[in-house]
Amino acid sequence: MTGSSAVIRTRSWTVLLLGMLTAASPAAFAADCPGHPDALGTSRTLVVDPREHPRIGTMQYRETLPLKDHEVVLTFDDGPLPKYSNQVLEILASECIKATFFTIGSQAKANPEGVRKLVAAGHTVGTHSMTHPLTMNRMPIDKAEAEINGGIEWTSAAMTDPSKLAPVFRIPGLMRADGVEDYLISRGIQVWSADFPADDWRHVSPDRVYQLAIQRLEAKGKGILLLHDIQARTVAALPKIIRELKARGYHIVHVVPATPDRPATPTTPVEWLLHPPTETTPIARWPVVPHFVFTQTATLPAPDLADLNAQTARQPQLLPHKTMAQADIAATLPAPGRDLFAIPEGSVEVLLSTTLSRRAATRLAMAAEAPHAGKGKASRMQARRTPAHAAPAHAAQVKSAAPRPTRLATSVKKRA
Repeated sequence: MTGSSAVIRTRSWTVLLLGMLTAASPAAFAADCPGHPDALGTSRTLVVDPREHPRIGTMQYRETLPLKDHEVVLTFDDGPLPKYSNQVLEILASECIKATFFTIGSQAKANPEGVRKLVAAGHTVGTHSMTHPLTMNRMPIDKAEAEINGGIEWTSAAMTDPSKLAPVFRIPGLMRADGVEDYLISRGIQVWSADFPADDWRHVSPDRVYQLAIQRLEAKGKGILLLHDIQARTVAALPKIIRELKARGYHIVHVVPATPDRPATPTTPVEWLLHPPTETTPIARWPVVPHFVFTQTATLPAPDLADLNAQTARQPQLLPHKTMAQADIAATLPAPGRDLFAIPEGSVEVLLSTTLSRRAATRLAMAAEAPHAGKGKASRMQARRTPAHAAPAHAAQVKSAAPRPTRLATSVKKRA
């Protein structure tokens, strides 16, 4: 019992120390940047467990990193490319900023020293596939797995200590697919999207990259910024972005994965939402219906009519005696024959179902009920030969002959 109390006290002190580091002011971290007293610095380190929150980034997913207002995480894709990646590292080092880099396997294979520089500078290094295909949303899963594994193998091979590779992955072009994400999550790898990009991969000016980064950050108030360390426009825009972040009171957060010796930062589920709901903010959509797991999947047999009768007999107080008797008799009644519903062709019922024959059927029914006013023996004999379902006599006597053409006599007077 004494040992358990000591462990609890030790963990409490650990959480308290992490909270104190989290609450430290940016000025304190900037003061730790030798030779750069005006540096933006890194305000705090956020430790995350990839298995607890496998998908982050509101550009595609519901959750994002548990950041506070005016906190930013800088991420860089597609490196290392020495010409530009080294300049990005120098800019970040001058401001004592820690970021997250998603490297490509082919780049790590060609420039292993660039990967080692990222690790030596204290940045978080994840992967970004082997060759950066923009078709992972539709390629076969075996090829997608080869892309993922190739990037991991070559990036870790470039490191002096392969354990420094973080279990985080960003799908190239953000072309997500359920199969790809499921494979990554099954390996304990966290899938990163972003909260806003700066469009630095497009053919835009460095000033435009700066404007988009600040405008989109201001619109959301915090989040993950997506950049690329292989673009000249990014190198040119990055110092201005950092200066503007400091002028507007933003803080840099460094994200690292949890390990057995480094537990995850304590958070609540609502903190992983970009804008958590409050009591004064109405919910804009219905809650998601949970997926229930049933302990038994066997289906019950359908009740028989006899079961219903037996149940009725056991509950005489619910039904009157007459209803109970009818329920008992219903089981013994024979099924009606098919000829019961047969209607002879040409009958009154058939004629009444059509609009054109309704008048004729009505007259036929009236004629069948009233005695025939005979006009001599011939009329009576004709009435006997006419069946009940035949058309009326006057309908048969309708003259079908076409009228004869009338000759027009015209006189033509000849002129003298």
